[in-house]
Amino acid sequence: MNLLPPYAEYLGIRTQRAEDGELQFVMPFADVVLGRPGYLHGGAIAGLLEFAAFGALYEALGTDKAVVKPINVTVQFMRGGTQRETVAAATVTRLGKRVANVEATARPTRPTSRTWRTRRFSFVIASEAKQSSSAELKISRWIAASLPRSGSLS
Repeated sequence: MNLLPPYAEYLGIRTQRAEDGELQFVMPFADVVLGRPGYLHGGAIAGLLEFAAFGALYEALGTDKAVVKPINVTVQFMRGGTQRETVAAATVTRLGKRVANVEATARPTRPTSRTWRTRRFSFVIASEAKQSSSAELKISRWIAASLPRSGSLS
């Protein structure tokens, strides 16, 4: 059962673990992610990067009780994504009590491939009690519940 949000399901995104335990989000090339002929749509890659960033942050927090909201997003477009499966992973570069910084990258599934896009996020972190929207909590729980456990592949 895939517990990712509907947009992730629509894009065909799945989660997996790399050999080193890194959480990865994988998006297959399909008509739904096609932009100009032969290339991925920038919005599909941006969505993939966002899921990777949320996933890395929830793993670092160790709970799905927190609600995180992006407060700043920067995207660097390095080259067009081509007709192959795309993998995204993210690293939490700073984790404080109220703010976190995360950097996500997307590239083809070949490990030696060059990065297509990088996206940097700043998130504000709030407890469930301070959360303002049931939709935000639902999305947070979708992403947190979809994370494969260390040492397992899905």
